[in-house]
Amino acid sequence: MKTTTPPFGLANLGPIAQLRAGRLPERLLRLLLGLWLYGLAIALMIEGAVGASPWDVFHLGASLHLPLSFGMVMIVTAVAVLLAWIPLRQMPGLGTVANTLLLGPFADVNLALLGAPDSLPLRCAYLLGGVLVCALATALYVGAQLGPGPRDGLMTGLSRRTGWSIRRVRTVIEVAVLIVGVLLGGTVGVGTVVFALGVGPATQFFLRYLVVRLDAPTGRVDQPAGETR
Repeated sequence: MKTTTPPFGLANLGPIAQLRAGRLPERLLRLLLGLWLYGLAIALMIEGAVGASPWDVFHLGASLHLPLSFGMVMIVTAVAVLLAWIPLRQMPGLGTVANTLLLGPFADVNLALLGAPDSLPLRCAYLLGGVLVCALATALYVGAQLGPGPRDGLMTGLSRRTGWSIRRVRTVIEVAVLIVGVLLGGTVGVGTVVFALGVGPATQFFLRYLVVRLDAPTGRVDQPAGETR
């Protein structure tokens, strides 16, 4: 695969360099806000009840074939995705850890705060809101440049290594995960398709405005030999 410049100024920094790259308080705030909004997006999709996201379809389908709970399947999947970072030379960071530890609790809190809508139009509004909020949240915490979550790191790593746009990579990943999830027996709906096709373009749009521009400690933001939820 060819090596390209990073999309939207996303830097290829190790964990320590991420913390030293400047504007840390602002970036920490963006990270936490992004994770909170991602929890809200999950709650909107679940409460809307018109189709889970592709990753959740996959987790549900896998849980039907494994002696593991839904949550444990999510953890195992995250570990497997992190292993895929190795050939991509993707760098973890504080954001990677925060994604693992905080996203679940944030989703639980938002689920407790949100009520299930009664009408179909409101459920559809929840769906569309969930897709847009998910894209905004992804751009916020990935753009904070403190290390993306496991699945988003796969997205940005593949974008760098292939030269494909974030939109294209995200859409390919979501569709592929959805197909596998359906084959495993996961439940889908119209919301699943909307999410799979819509979240990639929306994420690319928000990333244009939400990536924090950094000066790497080495004087460069990209290392041609490697790459940086």
